[in-house]
Amino acid sequence: QVQLLESGGGLVQAGGSLRLSCTASGLRFDDYDMGWFRQAPGKEREGVSCINWSGVSAYYADSVKGRFTISRDNAKNTLYLQMNSLKPGDTAMYYCAAYPSVEYNNCLSASSYNYWGQGTQVTVSS
Repeated sequence: QVQLLESGGGLVQAGGSLRLSCTASGLRFDDYDMGWFRQAPGKEREGVSCINWSGVSAYYADSVKGRFTISRDNAKNTLYLQMNSLKPGDTAMYYCAAYPSVEYNNCLSASSYNYWGQGTQVTVSS
């Protein structure tokens, strides 16, 4: 059974930083491209960042470019999202997700993904 478990969310002041982690089990981690998504109340789920199976290629939403960095450690089956210069507009539930790398999907589109975590809440106060 595939499980994705996010951690690292919390309450932080504007301008602060958080590092999210997503630990995967039940799949061969380096066979999957991975992504981070977020969803604020009343809004659609938004692709934040994604990374290919090897970690060589990464993509970001325009809203987080230059502030967020995605990475992965395949030896630890773990995906990361380093979030710096946080803004109140970054407040949302953050989810990690996975899809098989052989599918060559649009990695910032939620519809590309087969597996999802339960999410971790990030709240940025002004």
